[in-house]
This record gives sequence, C-alpha cells and structure tokens, in this order.
Amino acid sequence: MKKLLLLAAFIMLTFQISGCSGKADEGAAATTPPAETSEEQAAQSQEPEETMPPAVDERGSIMLSTTLTKESGILDRLLNRFTRESGWIVGFLSLDAEEALQKGRDGEVDVLLVNSKEDELKFIEEGFGVKRLDVMYNDFLIVGPKVGFSYNDDAIGTLQQLVIDKLPFISRGDDSETHKKEKAIWKALGIETETLENYETTSLDMAGTLKAASEKQAFTLVDRATWTKNPDPNLEVICEKAPELMNYYSVIAVNPTLNEKINAEGGQDFVDWMTSQETQDLIARYGSDEKGDQAFIPNAIILK
Repeated sequence: MKKLLLLAAFIMLTFQISGCSGKADEGAAATTPPAETSEEQAAQSQEPEETMPPAVDERGSIMLSTTLTKESGILDRLLNRFTRESGWIVGFLSLDAEEALQKGRDGEVDVLLVNSKEDELKFIEEGFGVKRLDVMYNDFLIVGPKVGFSYNDDAIGTLQQLVIDKLPFISRGDDSETHKKEKAIWKALGIETETLENYETTSLDMAGTLKAASEKQAFTLVDRATWTKNPDPNLEVICEKAPELMNYYSVIAVNPTLNEKINAEGGQDFVDWMTSQETQDLIARYGSDEKGDQAFIPNAIILK
C-alpha cells in the first residue's frame, strides 16, 4: 500500500513540475523583464508607468545649458518627460554656472537651468535673459566617518572643527558646483585650503570622491541628490540644512533678440513646463527616500 501511495505522489509531483516549467518558458520568451535594481524599483514607485502621458508628435529641438549633472538622475527624468509631453527634443550642456550663462550670452542655447542667483540677476539686467523663475532647490551635506563627531547644522563651525582636530577632508577639486560651494565656505572661514595638512583633492566626480572619502575615512561635501541616491555605508551625515549649504535652481529663457537661431517658442515652453504644477509635483516625488527626505524641493510660484 505504501509503495502505491509513493508511486502516486511521484507521478503527481512530476506532472506539476513539468506544467510549471512549461509556463515559465512561455513567459520568458515574451514577457519576462530584466531584473530590477532597487533604484529602478524606487523610480517606478515614485512614478508608475501607467501615469505616463501619451507621447506627442516631435516638434523640433531646443538647446539647454545647465549646472545640473547626470549624477543626480533628475535631469534625465525631467528632459525625458518634457520631450514626451511637449514634442521638443532637448540637447543639453552640463556646465558650471559661469560657462552655462556665457552660452546664453553668446546665443548658443535657448534656455538655462542654473543655480547662481547673483550671476543670474546680472544676466537678466544685462538683457540676455527674459525672466528668472525659481524652480527647485536642494542642499549640500558634510559627510564623514562615524568617529563621534556631533551632528549639527553649522557648516562653518563644522569645517572649523575639522581644522582644529586636524581631521582629513577630501575635495572634488574640479571647479564643479559642489567644489565652488565648498570653497565659498572655506573662504567665509578665512582659510586657504593649500595650507591645510590633511586636505586632499581628487579631481573626480561626486561618486568617485565619496568612494575616496570612504576608503580613507575622510570628510567631504556632497549634494543631497547624489547622497540620497547613493549613500555610503562607511560615512554618515555630519552637517546639513545650514544656510551656507543651500542650492537654488532657476529657469531662464534666453532673449530671442540676441540672434535668429534662438528657439524662443521651445525655450518658453520649457520654462512654462518646469514651473507648472504637474512638473513641480514630479520634482517633489523624485528621489524621496523612506525617511521622507527629498532630493529636490520644488519652489516655483504657481500662477493660478
């Protein structure tokens, strides 16, 4: 009797396995997606595919100069969505603020997305831009090893304490916006970094500089968007939310009278889209983590 039961169980198990494997093969051939990374899963949870608007017909191209980099991830998200909704294909130059604004002065781009308010106001006053409109802001963080350094919101005091304690600091040293922000804080302290014993530069991007800081157990400055996306387990946030660490972005259409090549319609469409309620909501959703921290905070004034 036991032999008969065992034989019947074996036959049923064999049938179930063969049936399951047949289904898997059929699905794999047509519908099995590639494995998702945690970032891809997070992006999908922020903006489900079914909420994407239908793509409109292509209308032409515009050129953008921006201080945003691909590192943060939000630039690709914004430009892809804008193209899908508007039909304008966007070419972009990722530059520091001075270079980005100069491209506008030279009439080589149609619109700017930059983060140097004083220079932007001067750009407008000189007649190179139509109007400066706030879009969003993020901030920088001072991160470092877990060595008992007190968490705080005083950027100047934090760097001052690092100098007093002769703790190592690693800088990008590449004249990026992050590097410029760091230099401004050192300047406010009245310190020349060349005189510091434990100060190093990498001339690497943010990811490379974070890795170097992690390996050498050093402190560094990082933008929140990059940190939210790629936090390092060997480092922690030491200082944040200080006034000196804030980073504001605005959008400016280039004055179309500079030359006939400027795409005034496309540039203005981008300005209107970036400051719309829908896009501001998209910015708010991007990069939010489980603690509720946002990579970027929208701050456009929505006109009713």
